[in-house]
Amino acid sequence: MSGSYPALAKRGFVMPTRVKAAAYESASSAGARGRTWKTSSAGPNFAAVQNLPLLRSRARDAIRNDPWAKTAIARLVSNTIGTGIQPHPQHPNKDIAKQQKQLWDDWVKEADADGLLDFYGQQTLAARAFFSDGETLLRRRLRRPSDGLAVPLQVQLMEADQLPVEKNELGRNGGEILNGVEFDADDLRVAYHLYRRHPGEYNRLNTTSMATVAVPADDIAHVFQPLRPGQIRGVPELATVLLRLHSLDNFDDAVLFRQEVSNLFAGFITKPQATASGPGDIDPMTGQPVVYDGDGYSPIVSLEPGSMQELAPGEEVAFAQPPGAGSDYGPFMRQQLMAAAASVGMPYEILTGDLREVGDRVLRVLLNEFRRAIEQLQWNIFIHQYCNRVWAWWVDACALSGAMPMPDFYRTRREYLRVRWVPQGWPYIHPVQDVNAQKLAIRSGLTSRSASILKQGEDPEQVDEENAADNARADALGLQYDTDPRDRDIAGDVPT
Repeated sequence: MSGSYPALAKRGFVMPTRVKAAAYESASSAGARGRTWKTSSAGPNFAAVQNLPLLRSRARDAIRNDPWAKTAIARLVSNTIGTGIQPHPQHPNKDIAKQQKQLWDDWVKEADADGLLDFYGQQTLAARAFFSDGETLLRRRLRRPSDGLAVPLQVQLMEADQLPVEKNELGRNGGEILNGVEFDADDLRVAYHLYRRHPGEYNRLNTTSMATVAVPADDIAHVFQPLRPGQIRGVPELATVLLRLHSLDNFDDAVLFRQEVSNLFAGFITKPQATASGPGDIDPMTGQPVVYDGDGYSPIVSLEPGSMQELAPGEEVAFAQPPGAGSDYGPFMRQQLMAAAASVGMPYEILTGDLREVGDRVLRVLLNEFRRAIEQLQWNIFIHQYCNRVWAWWVDACALSGAMPMPDFYRTRREYLRVRWVPQGWPYIHPVQDVNAQKLAIRSGLTSRSASILKQGEDPEQVDEENAADNARADALGLQYDTDPRDRDIAGDVPT
């Protein structure tokens, strides 16, 4: 039988309905597991901003008070930023690229609008806000030439709380404002509606500070990780594990408190039946007057390290045996922390420092997988959303202020914007083996010296200049050093 379904339906054909089960078991509502699985069909923005202020406050509280949450964020920040993601200008004119490098080095110390950090310190603070809050904001602040900066530009960091998620209304010229971000009729970002002050600074609350100001989108860098297409706001990194960490912290405190209470009782003295005695009796154990309670007496005896206590005739001591944490306490905590580490994309061993039963090969596999995830964040988020945006601001400020000669800038602006960002290199796991492996790769043509040096977070041109200067100084002083790898074999032992 052939033909379209509408034509077939007119002729009385009915599609078979005997197959009622879902093709995927997870899409079935039959059975106890399917009936109790409640889901949400919220869009990417409603799902991201629903109770977002509460989610952020809980994440910050966990980072302040929970050691595992604090450690997870610290590890993510230190591995993502390290000592800083540095630019290497790629202008085709090497002299201009060198001037850019030097001027950037002069400006780095003056980059912070608050005057507290240098540019790489700002990267660290921005990464901390990114992981704890899910997003962070940078604002371009142009300065006067009279301010005496190497380049009249500074960068201001702001918490995402200054971008109100509840601001949703019609924008200008047929656009709209969604979660504080204004879009034009072509769905391009045109402005960010920001509070003048952080809404949580209670001593600064007033009508003026709680009013929003539309800051042009060209002056804002909004750093966040979109988890769904069309998402506008970011979600804290700890979102999926906050309740688990909170419950785990309460459980750990309960076990600790139980141990503390149980250990208050060292032992108990069993006495024979007390006889009547008059006031002024002295207890033979302590030498102190007896305290009467009507039915007898119960003196409290304290124990001190190294003491030997003599008991009266008929008295016996039974030492307390407080319950321990339980044989399943360690495995239970390990399992829960493994789940917490997996939630933030971090190996359990890096989160806890527990390297028991982990060999060198296994550790290398764990580190390689973790570093691949970190590099994904570095290149797809921080370098693209943060570093490239600041570099473009900086290049434009150089041109507008005349901080360096930039002939024919407006025609060749793209050449000035060319830059290679280099994160801090990963330390060697086995220095001798790793260095020899790099030498073999370079000699075999599988990589280059420049690529190898960049992988370590260094500037190849600067390394070559320093090597040349060292060699020239050694030659002038008549010193003999094995500084030129071209004069050695691959193993570095025998001259070629």
